[in-house]
Amino acid sequence: MSVYKNKENGTWYVMTLYRDWTGAKKQKCKRGFNTRREALEWEHKFLQQCTGDLNMTFEAFVEIYTNDLRVRLKESTWQTKENIIENKIIPYFGKRKINEITAKDVIAWQNELLTYRDEKNNPYSKSYLKTLHNQLSAIFNHAVRFYELPFNPAARAGNMGSEERMQILFWTKEEYQKFAKEMMDKPVSYYAFQMLYWTGIREGELLALTPADFDFNRGTVDITKTYQRLNGADVITSPKTKKSKRTVQMPDFLCVEMQEYFNMQYGLKKDDRIFTITKSYLHREMDRGAQAAGIKRIRIHDLRHSHISLLIDMGFSAVAIADRVGHESIEITYRYAHMFTSQQKEMANQLNNINKGE
Repeated sequence: MSVYKNKENGTWYVMTLYRDWTGAKKQKCKRGFNTRREALEWEHKFLQQCTGDLNMTFEAFVEIYTNDLRVRLKESTWQTKENIIENKIIPYFGKRKINEITAKDVIAWQNELLTYRDEKNNPYSKSYLKTLHNQLSAIFNHAVRFYELPFNPAARAGNMGSEERMQILFWTKEEYQKFAKEMMDKPVSYYAFQMLYWTGIREGELLALTPADFDFNRGTVDITKTYQRLNGADVITSPKTKKSKRTVQMPDFLCVEMQEYFNMQYGLKKDDRIFTITKSYLHREMDRGAQAAGIKRIRIHDLRHSHISLLIDMGFSAVAIADRVGHESIEITYRYAHMFTSQQKEMANQLNNINKGE
């Protein structure tokens, strides 16, 4: 017998044996159950998870999925996945046996999401629907690859939704300069937006910058980390992708401005964050500056698009731009293809000349 009653407080506990991933025999103790039935149910679920027996509930397998993957992902990435799993997937599939879920069940789940409307009668976006399905499919794929689930019912059901590319908005250099003029009354805002526009770095990369990242002799800034606010705490992590780690050459005037900004900071240490502001602060300042300058409001991330469009207009290649902003060159080509039209014409003209023997 592996379930026992604590005579002192009347609760039940489990003392069970299992084998870990190395095959070694281990003992597991779990206390605090109100009834013997609860203790037995917990033991049954625990032993199923230890043996990889998929005759378990979907939510029980999600615990295995979590234990396998969470340590491999950034906390922000995991929180996004966890939110989707807990709010959009577990409520529907949680109590069902994972090895009994069919493509028909997945289609029924999809149909519920497809017919959803909020208080303003708006449906979920196509890209959000695709994200939800991809997460469900990822859980089943994990069960197929590592725990011998025969097939992925989400893959059989087919995807829903589609990827939506957001419209790329940007400011021209003239529009940005009007905006920057309105920011000069608040130094922290002015210098933050100068870095965003003239280097094309991401918002999180900006907020993670420290004096140690700058080399004013070389005129460079190293992008090696990103800032996020998670669960009420400041969190510094590695950048978005491997390509994101890079050294960005700054124009001379920006080097001078950033040195001016450093000189304004009393007691600034080399590893201190130089912009101790929040993303919401930047968004409010974007509202204020755009309105005062009489220009269209764009998103903070659109300053990155603005930098890229400026470089394209200056004639730089997709490869060179990608190296600067931490993208893959194919992504630059794909997303900004319509901006390379002038170069396409020049290519065609030169091909004409070659064909004519000139």
